[in-house]
Amino acid sequence: MRGFSMQSVFSALIAYVVSHFRSHESLRLENMALRHHLAVYQQTVKRPKLRPADRLFWSWLSHLWSDWKEVLAFVQPRTVIAWQKRRFRDYWRQLSQSSKPGRPALSKEVRDLIRDMWRSNPIWGAPRIVGELRKLGIHVAKSTAEKYRPRVRKPSSPT
Repeated sequence: MRGFSMQSVFSALIAYVVSHFRSHESLRLENMALRHHLAVYQQTVKRPKLRPADRLFWSWLSHLWSDWKEVLAFVQPRTVIAWQKRRFRDYWRQLSQSSKPGRPALSKEVRDLIRDMWRSNPIWGAPRIVGELRKLGIHVAKSTAEKYRPRVRKPSSPT
């Protein structure tokens, strides 16, 4: 059924192109006939079923034509605006969720290098470790350097 909806949108676009070659009188009569079809349809069908292609068509048309609200008969204009907002939100949600969240993991070599630097230079602080790593072209935060600092266990004191 999805193809049927795309076919209706495609046929509407073809009719638009063909309308440029027709007389104004012919277009007015067709417009009157289509408005009559629409009035009969509205009396017989309570709620038409719209497909994603239909929603996309009206969202697209609302950007191109200023009088789109006046001819919209089967849904409210605010519904079309809600479709646009939903498409925008869904697009950016999909884009932002395509990769893993959070910071990228440090490689094992960099973690081992940080631990070796701490062990070799016990009086250096995290800012110095970060500076030395930056000289090597490795950019890490101060908190990352502190995270991989080896913990020295103190012997328990007698009480």
